[in-house]
Amino acid sequence: MENYDRKMQEICRGLSEKGEVPRLLLHSCCAPCSSSVLEQLTRFFEVTVFYYNPNIFPAAEFDFRLEEQRTFLKTWPLARPVELLAAEYRPQEFLSLVKGLENEPERGARCTLCYRLRLARTAEEAAKRGFDWFASTLTLSPLKDAARLNRIGEEEGRRCGVNWLVSDFKKRDGYLRSTEITRACGMYRQEYCGCIYSLAERCRQGAPSSAQKEV
Repeated sequence: MENYDRKMQEICRGLSEKGEVPRLLLHSCCAPCSSSVLEQLTRFFEVTVFYYNPNIFPAAEFDFRLEEQRTFLKTWPLARPVELLAAEYRPQEFLSLVKGLENEPERGARCTLCYRLRLARTAEEAAKRGFDWFASTLTLSPLKDAARLNRIGEEEGRRCGVNWLVSDFKKRDGYLRSTEITRACGMYRQEYCGCIYSLAERCRQGAPSSAQKEV
């Protein structure tokens, strides 16, 4: 398996040596996952967070995660200020896409379509708004396939003509650092990925039916 984290470090080191600070659009699924990612990226990029997650269910969960994202960006010290770009909540975009895959297991074909939906939109927004790079917090999660995400990101970057920043943000204790920041902030950390199907799976496993858990 490719070492995506090492490749990202090489890119960032090259930018730093050239004295360049390019603009990067970062797709974020939630504030906790963005936390340690932003600590890394704001050292090398001017970052705008793009909150685009039509998969999240219900609407109250979408709004709660968005507000947590907004609060984090306002209160946590980062190397550079970060702007927030939030897309409208349109769950039908996700539900229509995965129709027929409702019974797929977690990390299966349904998740692959969900990844592409969000990364494709991020690439399109990055190209439209003149960003130099785009990336996603999704590779922070130990439960997500970094190789699959990077493959999709590279494909969508080529399609839209914008650079995809390869990553595996969980490496070098990135995921551990995110949990430390979450605790320090008293931040909400969800119990499920976000969609109605992952929520149902967590409920079958005996997890709380509500994702809203303070950690």
